[in-house]
Amino acid sequence: MKERKWGRILNVTSIAVKQPIDGLMLSNSLRAAVTGFARTLANDVARFNITVNNIMPGFTRTDRMEELARQTSERTGASMSEAFARWEREIPIGRLAEPREFAALAAFLASDRASYITGSSIAVDGGWIRSLL
Repeated sequence: MKERKWGRILNVTSIAVKQPIDGLMLSNSLRAAVTGFARTLANDVARFNITVNNIMPGFTRTDRMEELARQTSERTGASMSEAFARWEREIPIGRLAEPREFAALAAFLASDRASYITGSSIAVDGGWIRSLL
């Protein structure tokens, strides 16, 4: 990337970077560390036209969420649809993200059009994060 004087580095972290999720101590800590590393790297490689950004997905309709809903159902006796409904109530938009919505941001950040965006952490969370910054 340095030799070509162009590159894009995208890290997938989590909404937990800005608003830690109870019970995810290891994940909350490691993703925050990746974010700090990426922010430092962004400054180091910017002069080579290399951008470094983080995408913070929120609750997204994936196989992993299906598995978590199944585990929640087994643990609590609630149905899987009840588990999804609980997550959806926490999201201002009222639904989980679709993978294509995450992909759209990734494609943009990997493009030439995002050449002036670096060192950023951008949420795809339907408004779940409540912080101002």
